[in-house]
Amino acid sequence: MSDLPASEPPARLTRWEQRTEVPLFAAGLLFLAGYAVRVLTPHEAEPWNGIALILVWSTWLLFLADYVTRLGLSGLGARFVRTHWLDTLVLLLPLLRPLRMVQVYTAVQRRRDRPRLNLYARVMAYASTTVGLLGFAASLAVYHLEHAAPGASIHTFGDAVWWACATLTTVGYGDASPVTFWGRTVAAGLMACGLALLGAVTGSFSSWLIQVFTREDEKRPPERG
Repeated sequence: MSDLPASEPPARLTRWEQRTEVPLFAAGLLFLAGYAVRVLTPHEAEPWNGIALILVWSTWLLFLADYVTRLGLSGLGARFVRTHWLDTLVLLLPLLRPLRMVQVYTAVQRRRDRPRLNLYARVMAYASTTVGLLGFAASLAVYHLEHAAPGASIHTFGDAVWWACATLTTVGYGDASPVTFWGRTVAAGLMACGLALLGAVTGSFSSWLIQVFTREDEKRPPERG
């Protein structure tokens, strides 16, 4: 029996994650770049489409190898799939890899004595980066699913980017919206992520402003009656 608490990962798994999170984040960007080429260039545009396809599959196989390795190092067996549901979801849908930005940031900070940014700046930087990457990934996915669909209102990648911006900011103009089942599924996921991440940004920014004003009030000399 192990003396470690059930919630504490094995040391080998922790070391593996520290070493691989940043390279895997870079691989995620390569996956996104390859997918973008596949979606945005004509099918007859060779050799770029072939190179992009190789890039997409090779990076996904890298994600699969990492998942299998972490499953083995965790010692959890089949429970790993349930307890690490986000990792499982990201493996099945690699366009969601920006959601792992917290793990990437944690892996980077473990190599330093102290964080370079305060808590509020870290939350805003994480959420902003994640929103940008998710918005770009969702734009690609929706354009891929929608531009040739009957009755579609998203015909160009620019339309898809405009739709993603309106969805993430919860404005919802309605001039561009998905009409297919999978396009609407992507939209629902983007709405949920956008609400959570933008809420984190605005909440952290408000807390930072309150903290700044509080310090200014404390430094101000008391008013005389």
